[in-house]
This record gives sequence, structure tokens and C-alpha cells, in this order.
Amino acid sequence: MTWVPDACTLPATEQPLRLAEFDALVAEALTSVNSVSATHAQLVLDGPETTEERARDLAAREAGCCSFFTFSIERAAEGTVLVDITVPEVHAAVLTALVERATATAGARS
Repeated sequence: MTWVPDACTLPATEQPLRLAEFDALVAEALTSVNSVSATHAQLVLDGPETTEERARDLAAREAGCCSFFTFSIERAAEGTVLVDITVPEVHAAVLTALVERATATAGARS
């Protein structure tokens, strides 16, 4: 987990657990990843009603330890959950790593 920045205040022992939560959500619900820009990505999730709740909970906890993340979550008309993630330019590499991990995790599911 070399891409976790020093700005992250989550204890190192808890980081693998948080990553496992992210991987599980992505593996179960991710339908696409859109890299809007170097500092903005959108995850499109589909699944049961609890998918949105899980995404909101995970995003809130992640923003709490990595305050440079901004998450916006909404349910689209067709029922999918859109998770917009933005970061400042200085943390673009972290977002890139997150997008790459999401893509790889979803790809492993296929």
C-alpha cells in the first residue's frame, strides 16, 4: 500500500481492512469507472438498496481519515449509484491508484 499518502490519518493496522471493504464493494457492485480528469473519477455501482448505504458509509469514513478526498454520492434515475470522487492536484496519484485498483478488482470478478 505504498500509494497511501502521509496525509492519511487511518492507523496503518486498519488500512488493509479499509481496503478490503473497498475491494468488496467494488467486486460486488462496480459496473464502470470513469476517469473524468486527473483529479476527478466516477464509480458507477449497481446492486441492492444497501449498496448506496455501504458507499456512503465507506466514503464518510474515508473522508474522515483522508480529508483531501471529496465524495458525492447520488442514486441515478435508472437505480445505479454514482460515486464522484475528487482530490486536489497534489493527490492525483492517489486517485489514479484508487481507480486502477477498482478497475483491477472489478476485472478479476469478470
